Amino acid sequence: MTLAPKPPRILSIAGSDSSGGAGIQADIKTITMLGGYAMTAITAITAQNTLGVQGVAGIAPDMVLAQIASCVEDIGVDTVKIGMLADEDVIRHVAAAMVLLRPPIVLDPVMIATSGAVLVGPDALAALRARLFPLATLITPNLPELEHLAGRPLDTVEAMIVAAQELAAASGAAVLAKGGHAEGETITDVLIVPGEAPLFYEHARIITRHTHGTGCTLSSAIATLLGRGESLPEAVRLAREFVLSAIEVAPGYGAGSGPLGHQAVRESE
Repeated sequence: MTLAPKPPRILSIAGSDSSGGAGIQADIKTITMLGGYAMTAITAITAQNTLGVQGVAGIAPDMVLAQIASCVEDIGVDTVKIGMLADEDVIRHVAAAMVLLRPPIVLDPVMIATSGAVLVGPDALAALRARLFPLATLITPNLPELEHLAGRPLDTVEAMIVAAQELAAASGAAVLAKGGHAEGETITDVLIVPGEAPLFYEHARIITRHTHGTGCTLSSAIATLLGRGESLPEAVRLAREFVLSAIEVAPGYGAGSGPLGHQAVRESE
């Protein structure tokens, strides 16, 4: 009997979404559906649903670090996805752990709420730039996040490319600039790898309100696919296909921005 290969071990360091559509919960679903073994280090607990966030409680930095250490020391880690880190002290602790581990890291810089409110203060943003961005394999900002990092509006794809190139040059990481917040019927994402020509990924915009957790899902999908041995461009391509499929089979739950249909993707193929 031939044993099946072991699934890649993916550690998600992110916040919890009580309604299950984003954050750690979306990461677990995505990692599992794509054949990975999901582990978590929860950075914050939210009372949250499709209509918004009703409450947030941060996890103590020492406890975040303890969760990471527990996974690393026993199970092991192949790839890391990092999401919500709004506190400078948590960022410092996570960065210290990543320096020792040195895994491939997909960093989703969660810093702008759906309402447009800035979730990350100046000190935390400075810590992200200085401590975590240089450790990342890939940074995945959406357009508002990239604008916040660049400090200026990005009104065209060309402007988005320039800002992504600046971030890649400053951090040494690859950058996937996501254009879903831009106007138009076609969504363009751009992958910038330092020293290489930009790679473009395009798809027709899907008209739906059920897009809660798309950024979390994409970043954890890329992390899982990297853990499976895919190249970065191929991991991005396949992860985008997974997200689009999950949007198309969204269950329609909630009165606001509803969750994706992670568990239905395989069944619909």
